[in-house]
Amino acid sequence: MQKITVIGTGYVGLVSGTCFAEMGNRIVCCDVNKDKIATLRKGEIPIYEPGLKELVAKNVAENRLCFTSEVGEAIEDSDIVYIAVGTPMGENGEADMRYIKEVAKTIGKHLNTYKIIVNKSTVPVGTGELVRTIISNHRTNDRIHFDVVSNPEFLREGSAIMDCMNMDRAVIGTASEKAARVIAKLHEPLNTKIFITDLQSAEMIKYAANAFLATKISFINAIANICERVGADITQVSEGMGLDSRIGGKFLQAGIGYGGSCFPKDTLALSHMSDQAGYDFSLLKSVISTNEAQPHVLLDKLDQMIGDVSGKRIAVLGLAFKPNTDDMRCAPSLTIIPELLRKGAIVQAYDPVAIPNAKTQLPAEVAYFQSVEAAVADCDACLILTEWEEIVGMELSGIHQLMKTPHIVDGRNCFALSTMIDQGFVYHSIGRPAVKSARSESHPVNY
Repeated sequence: MQKITVIGTGYVGLVSGTCFAEMGNRIVCCDVNKDKIATLRKGEIPIYEPGLKELVAKNVAENRLCFTSEVGEAIEDSDIVYIAVGTPMGENGEADMRYIKEVAKTIGKHLNTYKIIVNKSTVPVGTGELVRTIISNHRTNDRIHFDVVSNPEFLREGSAIMDCMNMDRAVIGTASEKAARVIAKLHEPLNTKIFITDLQSAEMIKYAANAFLATKISFINAIANICERVGADITQVSEGMGLDSRIGGKFLQAGIGYGGSCFPKDTLALSHMSDQAGYDFSLLKSVISTNEAQPHVLLDKLDQMIGDVSGKRIAVLGLAFKPNTDDMRCAPSLTIIPELLRKGAIVQAYDPVAIPNAKTQLPAEVAYFQSVEAAVADCDACLILTEWEEIVGMELSGIHQLMKTPHIVDGRNCFALSTMIDQGFVYHSIGRPAVKSARSESHPVNY
């Protein structure tokens, strides 16, 4: 059992700390935000992540997990300190390092015994050395030693607990063999592949992995846009590509682009880092610009379908950037809904989880509903932005009857074209032929 302090109770810190507790360690999750700590102590979870509330409650009850705002005390009473604070995106795409620097200063001031400082936050290459320097400059006793490790996270929102407890690999970057052994042993219960490298390489692995996955998404979306112009079906193209073992089928689902807390921030940060290093990463810049343009593809399809949206009632199904999370960061809805409102549309929105967050980020004119059926009632068209089970599983014949006109623009390719033909919808999706509303027709019609 290790005594571990996790600084930062955001998505990464809370999930990682809870999973380390589940593995039998004594975990103190701390945060300078006293209100957040008070909320966690009451058993309330500030983020939506399936299974997290129950796992937190279990480990608190078994005295392996606790929460505090006394960061200094927690540092002094630990063997390992994980840094899991935010590195938000700055105006120029550069990662904002202010919280990392503050935490490093605090660690230095409370460094009372040998400790391993582990950076879990996503940070630019060179941050490990920066943290080492700051801690060294603020420690009160130069004879007290410490080691710095980079241990990047690879958690997917919506499946973070499973990803943590069944991780593909644990990347451990450090110059210290002792620290590498300790952190490797910490991960032994997971039976995962341990990859030990240097600090800088570990920091780059995180950015490179996310940038590559973002590249796959933008690539398949660009191919989807070509498919529509030449009469191919992106679902067939993706499946055929994915059968190649060198490519694989993951992250080849066409849609309206990536969002969330990682891909947008990390691709921009890596692009900025590349510029700073004197390298023009034009490939990554194209990935970013392709992703930024993709939500507008859906708006163009709506224009083709119903023309001027002024005064028309448009249902928007799904607000979070992906299912099983309430995260609105860089969600396509934040681009699409304001543009609909600017054009004079009446927007009726539904999301099973993200509405409270959406209300803080979307214009006040948006009307929110607690069911798919209520949102689509009397609408001229419906846009699908998130493939929640409640949306993929909606009863289409009933939706057809509720809508003023049965027009659906599907940004996630939720339904088979044959199904939409049978149900009598005008149906546009991504990278597939458009369906014209005519129950007697047996084939899709390209507009």
